[in-house]
Amino acid sequence: MEHDEIITSPYHGIIKEVIIKEKEKISEWEPLFVIQTLNGEDRVITVGIRGSVQSIEVQEGDEVIPGMVLTYVKDDSYIGSH
Repeated sequence: MEHDEIITSPYHGIIKEVIIKEKEKISEWEPLFVIQTLNGEDRVITVGIRGSVQSIEVQEGDEVIPGMVLTYVKDDSYIGSH
């Protein structure tokens, strides 16, 4: 059974890099975005799911805040189990 996952920003900062592309398959813990935090640190955003990117809600240079939606992913981690 597939699930839609909402990936949100854990940081306040600027999107430095969008690594993924729409409709692309992603693997668990694969880098998705790089956010430069307000104190200048680069943080790589990863998630513990695999699936396909439904849409990307931000682009490079966008300001993000904690809880802001970065991307929607169709989670297919559960395929083949149960």
